[in-house]
Formats: sequence, C-alpha cells, structure tokens
Amino acid sequence: MSSSTTTLRAPSRARMVASAMGPAFVAAVAYVDPGNFATNFAGGIEFGYGLAWVIVLANLVATLVQYVTSKAGLATGRSLPELCRERFGRRANLALWLQAEVVAMATDLAEFVGAAVGLHLVFGMPLLPAGLLTAVVAFTILALEQQGRRRFVVAVAALLLIVAGGFGYLLFAAGTQDGGALAAGLVPQLPGDGALALIVGIVGATVMPHVIYAHSALQKPAFIADDVVERRRRLRLNRWDCIVGLSTAGAINLAMLCVAAALPVVDGATDLDSIHATLRAVAGSGAALAFGIALIASGFASASVGTYAGQVVMAGFLNRRIPLFVRRGLTMLPSLVVLGTAVDPSQALVISQIVLSFGIPFALVPLVLVTRDPRVMKEMVNRRATTVAMAVISAVISALNLYLIYDTIGG
Repeated sequence: MSSSTTTLRAPSRARMVASAMGPAFVAAVAYVDPGNFATNFAGGIEFGYGLAWVIVLANLVATLVQYVTSKAGLATGRSLPELCRERFGRRANLALWLQAEVVAMATDLAEFVGAAVGLHLVFGMPLLPAGLLTAVVAFTILALEQQGRRRFVVAVAALLLIVAGGFGYLLFAAGTQDGGALAAGLVPQLPGDGALALIVGIVGATVMPHVIYAHSALQKPAFIADDVVERRRRLRLNRWDCIVGLSTAGAINLAMLCVAAALPVVDGATDLDSIHATLRAVAGSGAALAFGIALIASGFASASVGTYAGQVVMAGFLNRRIPLFVRRGLTMLPSLVVLGTAVDPSQALVISQIVLSFGIPFALVPLVLVTRDPRVMKEMVNRRATTVAMAVISAVISALNLYLIYDTIGG
C-alpha cells in the first residue's frame, strides 16, 4: 500500500521529464500563428531585414513571459485567471474577462482567416467553407485533451514541427540570404514610414495575451509537491521547456522575415496570396506548397490552442462554463464575417495583431502582481530583477500602443 502511494506521489525522473516537456511547445504555436505570417512577411517585404531586431527582442520577451506564467501554474496548481479571481475583486475580474474575450475574437480572426487562406491557396476552397472546416479541425484536436492532456500537447507540437519544416525548406528555396543585411537588421532602428505599426503588430503577434493564460493552465501539475528539491527540479525542467519551445518559435518567425526579405517585391504587395504566387514564380511549386501547408498547420494548431485558452479564461475569471460550441461560435463570428465578405484577409490579419498588442498589459500586470507575492509562489516567487523586467516590458508595450494611437489620429 505504501509503495503504491509513493509511486503516485513521486513519479520516476523519466516520467517527470516527459510530463514537463511540451506545454511550452503548445504556447509556441500561438507565437507562429497566421498573424505572424502576415506581420513578418509584411515587415520583410517592406523593410527587408530592418525589423529583425524586433522579432529577436520580442521572442526574448515572450520566453520570459511564458516562463513566469508557467511557473505560476507549477507553483500553485491554478491558472492565472483562477489566481486573479482569488486575488482581485469581482469588478476587476469582470473587466479582465471582458477584455480577454475581445482579445479572443482578435485571436480567432488571425487563426481562422489564416487557415482558411491556406486551404484556399492549396486546395482552392472558398474562404467561408474553409473557415468552417478549421473550426471542425480545432474541435477535433481539442477533443484529444479530454482523453488526456498529453495527447493534445503531442498533436499541437506535431503541427508546430510541420510549420518549422516548411520554413526550414523555404529558407533555402526562396533565394540567397544576405548575412550582412541580417546582422545590420539586428540593430534597433525605425527603417521607414509605417514601421511603428508593424513593430506593434509583430509584438502583438509574438507576445500573445491568451496564451499567457493558457500556459499557466497547461503547466498545472497533477499534484503539488511538498518537497522543495522536487519543486526546484520541476522548475528547472520547466525553464528548459520554455527555452527550447519558444526558441523554436523565434527561429520560425525569423525565418519568415528572411524568406520575405529575399523575395522580389511585386508592386509592394504583402498579402498572403501575392506571397504565395511570388514563391511559386521564384522558387517553384514546391515552395508555394510548403508555404500553404505551413499556413494551414499554423491555423489548425493555433485555433485549437485558442479554443483551449477561451475555456481557461471564462472558467478562471468567472468560475463559469458555457457549452464549447456556443462560446467558440461567438468568438469566431467576426472571422466568419471577414471570410464571407470582401474584406482583405491579409490586412485583417495585421489589424488583429495590433488589437492583440493592446491586450498584453491586461495579462502582464496581473501576472506580475501574482508572481511577486511570496504568499502565493513560496520559494518560486519572482526575483526582484524578474519583477522589474516584467514591469518594464508592460510599460514599454503600453507606451508603444499609446504612441500608435497618437500617430494614427495625428496622421
């Protein structure tokens, strides 16, 4: 009897490593969703390698943010929205939930529109039926989570690897890369008019509010370890999970920019259809197919993660659940409107990423307040340097958003 109990409470090291590695790869999917395709390709076509520094810096920020939010789930056994519900008042939680739902709609816009465009490019499907098919696939992948979280993680990570493989191929197929220009692009700069909007869009497409909530839920352990040594071991494994998973996403994003920078500009066109056509003309049908399949895989995976995040948000902030089909139908409605009308899908993707950027501080500020509290986090509480870095990140992103409003109104 005692042996059985010990086995349940103290899994083998191999099982612990296996269970710890994976949640960050699910989070990484959100960092290479179709919105990233739109902003990264627009940045590469319009400014060459000039915005490479934004992608690298945003990925470093994303790695820190995801590590901190996953640490909250690991330390407490609760998601960030649940921790917010316990710490903040009813009105604050209601406001946080409402803005999270707006962000969910912007997220769905990127995921569903992107996947639908990919299905249209590869199979010639009309956009609206392609969007509906994306919803079906997202529900199917999410159903795996009901059979065990590990199956859901593996399925989403496999789609991430398809995206990575597609851009690994495109990086060599699209044209010769200019190493010197890439190195110069790693130096912070504003390479031209319109760069600020793309910078905010890239940040919004990289530091994703909804996945900040989802990662904390995915990282929740099966049991809270009382042993400090075991908790520290889990934290160390979690750190490597975040580094490897988010570095993979960062490499894919940088590859997108580099592929775009190597393509010839065709009348300044930055929409996904034009990029697909240019790849076909420059690198052949294989490159165009790789781009389309990567876009589809990205849309399918990120739509599944978005659906999961929606459940986490409502259950956490409000302690309520509604039927999955109902809540998903409400958040995907704007996406279906875009797909069913004459709105430019690529432009809608870029705008959705700017909207996402406005939601980042509403996720980051509560995260900082929770993870700096030793009563909540115990020995996993943030170090002072981590808290300062997270506060600076929140302030900088907020300042970028305010300046974008001022610049847009002034323009």
